[in-house]
Amino acid sequence: MLVNFSLEGKVALVTGGVYGIGFAIAKALHEAGARIVFNSNTQSGVDMGYANYKEAGIDAKGYLCDVTVEEEVKEMVADIEKNIGVIDILVNNAGIIKRIPMTEMDVKEFRQVVDIDLIGPFICAKAVIPSMIKKGHGKIINICSMMSELGRETVSAYAAAKGGLKMLTRNICSEYGEHNIQCNGIGPGYIATPQTAPLREIQPDGSRHPFDQFIIAKTPAARWGTPEDLMGPAVFLASDASNFVNGHVLYVDGGILAYIGKQP
Repeated sequence: MLVNFSLEGKVALVTGGVYGIGFAIAKALHEAGARIVFNSNTQSGVDMGYANYKEAGIDAKGYLCDVTVEEEVKEMVADIEKNIGVIDILVNNAGIIKRIPMTEMDVKEFRQVVDIDLIGPFICAKAVIPSMIKKGHGKIINICSMMSELGRETVSAYAAAKGGLKMLTRNICSEYGEHNIQCNGIGPGYIATPQTAPLREIQPDGSRHPFDQFIIAKTPAARWGTPEDLMGPAVFLASDASNFVNGHVLYVDGGILAYIGKQP
């Protein structure tokens, strides 16, 4: 059975795979045998990625590329195909969040979130699918969110984008499943990353941050997730073990979506 989880000889592009969730997923794919490619939209991000992969003993290839600019993505994918190989696995991980009340949010800010979190995955998937069709197989993993299912204060743009990404996942499955391309999503719960660090800061009086308390109370596992919690699910969805799993979002959330919460 374990051979079904092997990614030996595969090429995996993890967008925004510089640190945090993307880096953990890239590390897992590498440990399963894949060659890792990542990108950042800044040179400093690319340099940080190289440093992190080097420290982890991973020979990764980085690109300076903005996933919202179709020509840049096309050039990156063409270079990967020419110099490394056809992309077998695409992980659409690049994303941002802006926590701003909807009525205070500028339209430009809303569009920026949607451009990166939804349009970017569309552009990247569009770029890799033709070669996946020719090769006869491919895996696309979209990093969705619990906000693909739920709403919450201050995240209107993020929830709209991640809800759209869930449906893009299903539609890629619907259009290209007959070509042996599987497109699935991973929906992380609240993960302890640098991005969420401010929400976990200990308060001056020694108490936990109110949002930290809220998440612990709402999570049956009674803890935040870690990037490492996403490694196994990512390898599964990238491997032949999931060849008949398509259009699905696997929520790795410690049980939040299944739980109504404790009675007051």
